[in-house]
Amino acid sequence: MQIFVVLRKISKEKNVMKRDIQRIMLAAVVPLFLIFILYIIKILEVGMDWDFTRLGVYPMEQKGMFGIFAHPLIHSNFAHLFANTLPLFFLTWCLFYFYRGIAPYIFFIIWIGCGAITFIIGKPGWHIGASGVIYGLAFFLFFSGLLRKYAPLIAISLLVTFLYGGLVWQMFPYFTPANTSWEGHLSGAIMGSLCAFAFIGYGPQKPEPFAEEEEEEEEEKSNTNEEEIIEQAVSEKEELTHHATGNPM
Repeated sequence: MQIFVVLRKISKEKNVMKRDIQRIMLAAVVPLFLIFILYIIKILEVGMDWDFTRLGVYPMEQKGMFGIFAHPLIHSNFAHLFANTLPLFFLTWCLFYFYRGIAPYIFFIIWIGCGAITFIIGKPGWHIGASGVIYGLAFFLFFSGLLRKYAPLIAISLLVTFLYGGLVWQMFPYFTPANTSWEGHLSGAIMGSLCAFAFIGYGPQKPEPFAEEEEEEEEEKSNTNEEEIIEQAVSEKEELTHHATGNPM
């Protein structure tokens, strides 16, 4: 009867793999759609000879309030957009894959919060670009993984540090070019860090000790019960077959 158990395990592993592939693909939907929108906006702006800069944040001015919502969608040129594309895709994918239950809330809070803080602390001028959101995502993933003390999330924290650790210098005016919004970077970092602490009790959590062992024990018990049921069914079938083929008196 071991063959039935083996087949059951193989089927279970295939289902798990299928679910993982679906999760990977679903997590990519939001970043791909967002990047598609960013490029459409930039192509329209250049192709129609428009200027969307005034859709950015202008600190402490009524004309710049709409930019709190729209500024991540606007970029100064294609080089600016290219520079933000890969980190925006990767970090957004990480958020929606590893924190899928709370990802929409985190993303929305970082998006709006980054613009709001920039509106308050920014220097006079138009602040545009998705860099603030990128900083917010990076800081959330870094601190959230460490605070939850869960190995897969800690690994993501270390990966983010390895890939984007150098971003931290662009949060300070001394290391940032004059035409770059270090205030936007700092605002994103603040919001990402706050979200990591505020949502620590939500989303993926470190499993309880021995939880996997208990799950394996329950699975073994289930397999044993199934074997007993199968053996009993086979035994009954053989007994019925024996009676059916017996010689008549």
